[in-house]
Amino acid sequence: MKNCKYPNLFTPIVLGNTLFRNRIFASPTGYQNLNGDGYLNEGAAAYYERKARGGAASVTSFEGIVDGELGRGGATHICLDTPNISNNLSRLAYGVKTYGAVASLELQHTGMFANRDLSFFGASSKGIAYGPVECELAGRTIQAMDEEIIERTIRKFAQGAGLAKRCGFGMVTVHAGHGWLLHQFLSPITNTRTDKWGGKDVENRSRLIIAVCDAIRKEVGPGFPIEIRLSGSECYDGGFGIEDGIAIAKQLENHVDLLHISAGNHEVEEVFAITHPSMFTEDGCNVKYAAEIKKHVKTPVATVGALDDPELMEEIIRSGQADVVEMARGLLCDPDFPNKLRSGNEDKIIKCLRCLSCFSSELANGEPYCALNPETGRELEMKFAIPTAVKKKVLIAGGGIGGMQAALTCADRGHEVILAEKSDHLGGVLRCEEAVAFKKNLDAYLNQQQQRIQDANIEVLLNTAVTPAMAETIEPDIIIAALGAEPVKPPIPGINHKHVFCAQDAYTAIDTIGDQTVIIGAGLVGVELGLHLIANGKKVKIVELSDHVNDGGNFLHMLGLKFEIIKRDLEIQFNTRVKEIRENGVLCEIDGADQLLAADTVIYAVGQKPRRDDALALNFCAPEFYLVGDVIAPRDITSANAEAFMTARNIGRF
Repeated sequence: MKNCKYPNLFTPIVLGNTLFRNRIFASPTGYQNLNGDGYLNEGAAAYYERKARGGAASVTSFEGIVDGELGRGGATHICLDTPNISNNLSRLAYGVKTYGAVASLELQHTGMFANRDLSFFGASSKGIAYGPVECELAGRTIQAMDEEIIERTIRKFAQGAGLAKRCGFGMVTVHAGHGWLLHQFLSPITNTRTDKWGGKDVENRSRLIIAVCDAIRKEVGPGFPIEIRLSGSECYDGGFGIEDGIAIAKQLENHVDLLHISAGNHEVEEVFAITHPSMFTEDGCNVKYAAEIKKHVKTPVATVGALDDPELMEEIIRSGQADVVEMARGLLCDPDFPNKLRSGNEDKIIKCLRCLSCFSSELANGEPYCALNPETGRELEMKFAIPTAVKKKVLIAGGGIGGMQAALTCADRGHEVILAEKSDHLGGVLRCEEAVAFKKNLDAYLNQQQQRIQDANIEVLLNTAVTPAMAETIEPDIIIAALGAEPVKPPIPGINHKHVFCAQDAYTAIDTIGDQTVIIGAGLVGVELGLHLIANGKKVKIVELSDHVNDGGNFLHMLGLKFEIIKRDLEIQFNTRVKEIRENGVLCEIDGADQLLAADTVIYAVGQKPRRDDALALNFCAPEFYLVGDVIAPRDITSANAEAFMTARNIGRF
């Protein structure tokens, strides 16, 4: 293959009678019912077709609930038996097909996690009486499915698949993993039935899934690809391991066209960060499950989980560990990943931070906003061109996350751009984390943004603070103030001792930090710094005034962080007030009594203070003036990037 560095990734594959243009599939990521009416809004088709435009061979949809009455997990779920839902689905399918990808509709039933009081919705049963059963995993009393409900469920899956085919989808993805209904039947934890649908026998526990797949095959006919998503292992005590994963896959291989092997259980907190790998896990951490199953089946196997390293992905296919690699968050961060890779532009790929901003945002706001890609969640708006900008001279104050994005967007729109940064480097305060192992993709992103700025027609002024006098000499049409924030220095006696650091300075002073450290503040900054220090051989204790870790709004990232805290033995003392910093430690009030915590280094991470005075001094130094990012209020990367992008995109309309 001429000039193709990754020939195995870009060798097409045939599933059923359908040709897929490469081996990179977009695995399911949700798009919810935002309008409250049970239907997809206008952004859904644009959201999925953007991945197809970027080169993915297959694009799988949201969770399509096959039974709206018994299987719906919550108000935002899209149910496939909703009247006239076909119009919604057809637009999505044809949007994906237009760009040469195969659209796949995910078929799902939430089972015991259905968010309403249902008579029958679980796999569990203590016997054949189908009486109510207390289920610790579900957190409620459930009623086992009787034969009528089981037959109804099989029929509903088949009807959902038939609907998918009629609406133009080229494949269906049956979700039988991550703790949903079909997984509940596969798991010995939740399936304690003693009839033909359950028990200790893997064959019995697989019976419902096989029946579902066979009913789908009868509905869609031969040659129409069926993908099934399985957890190769439940990854927690009591759940099934890879041995059962292999046995289940062998049961299913003659009933489907692609075995999509994931891991874990969505509803079990301690394995959430396995199912959805966090920034603390290694690349391709779940490939081992697919690779092991691949040894025992002839049906093609797909793998998923923390895949964004092209060399690793190519090796997975080349070595036969899997036939397909699937990406979820990676294609939200950069939907052009496949096309960039194929065309030799892999250095331009923006790799996912695995920060879970997208997932947290989807659950909180209904749309998945990416930390690094401000277009994610706004695909409909981005799909259409806006009027050509009237060229302006734009002065951007601050070369951090927001300032760099604003500069690039302004340059793309044809403006004359001057980016001024008071330090000697671009990237802002986040540059202090460049040596942090679990932030490697953030550092790569900052380097990419810097390179893009160097390649663009942007004048960069380092070691240059933007003041009113400086602005007057430049005479800009527009000023964008992206001056960020600075660490809050708490008014604690002893805060000025030489062995006291603010968090951002501590990252670059590892060699001068002592072996015993106390960090004041259990927000994300303090906790992540603590984990980094432990990785560098330091003993760390965090003290926090409140009774919990502050997740900064990214509650799913906190799930991964929580278990990293346990894994690395990071000690956090809650409900603790710091009274004084001394040469030999930190005097704290704990449970009403004073206690000295020994420390040779003290670090404070208690928040950020916006540089508003410097920003507002520029308010009338240009006809137009905009504020973005932390200078308004402390922000996360997601918000700072989005505000900079959208503000800059809007400039030059008149």
